[in-house]
Amino acid sequence: MSAQVGNRGVGNSSFPWPPSRGYKDVSDFLETAPPALIMSALALLSGGLDSTVASSLYLADGGILSRALFVHYGQKAAESEERAARAVGEALGILVERVDLPILAAITRTALVSDDLELPEPDEATLDETALATADAVWVPNRNGLLLNLAAALAEAEGHEHVLVGFNAEEAQAFPDNGAVFVERVNRALELSTRGAVSVVAPTLHMTKRELLQAGRAVGAPVDLAWSCYRGGESPCGRCESCCRRERAEKALSGEV
Repeated sequence: MSAQVGNRGVGNSSFPWPPSRGYKDVSDFLETAPPALIMSALALLSGGLDSTVASSLYLADGGILSRALFVHYGQKAAESEERAARAVGEALGILVERVDLPILAAITRTALVSDDLELPEPDEATLDETALATADAVWVPNRNGLLLNLAAALAEAEGHEHVLVGFNAEEAQAFPDNGAVFVERVNRALELSTRGAVSVVAPTLHMTKRELLQAGRAVGAPVDLAWSCYRGGESPCGRCESCCRRERAEKALSGEV
């Protein structure tokens, strides 16, 4: 039987994934992985695919997730992302609160924020080969470090054990602040800065986009509400790196789901 949001799912970054780590497929993982302890989290919910799936997996594993932060830091897609984050939050029963960080917009000189710079439009066939260059073009100085510490402060004050994020293995190849080493080192710092009260968890940490999308659909995550585009507007541009990664994942799963 497939798990659904609110029942048993993936929900903790310490659990092994992808299937090569001892599970035949997503269904096998959902059926046989050990249940997590009941814990509560404050989520960083960007409105994108990764945080949408991570939130769904945490809930599917029995975790308590009643509040999330959406952070506006001057990104071009902020309006579309916030709209998506609130829709995802409503679907999952999560209260979404907006936090504005205009200082990040003021110091960022890359295409993710600056209206004077064009966003890269990589070719899907060479997406991984050009990932480092694309990452340079959209980098926001210490964004994830700042957001995690902000969320950890609120989590500690409100009694949450976890800060929940949607980091994944695919983007970690180009963005070091999306990977396992980053999470491990942040958690070492949080042991001191929150006196051991809060840690970061990323249920999608070891997943590619395809695996992430597959796992999300297996637990009924509202992935169709997520916004996967660096540009704003009413519909995704279909050309930026974020769109290309989502499209590649969808194509890879077209014969599987």
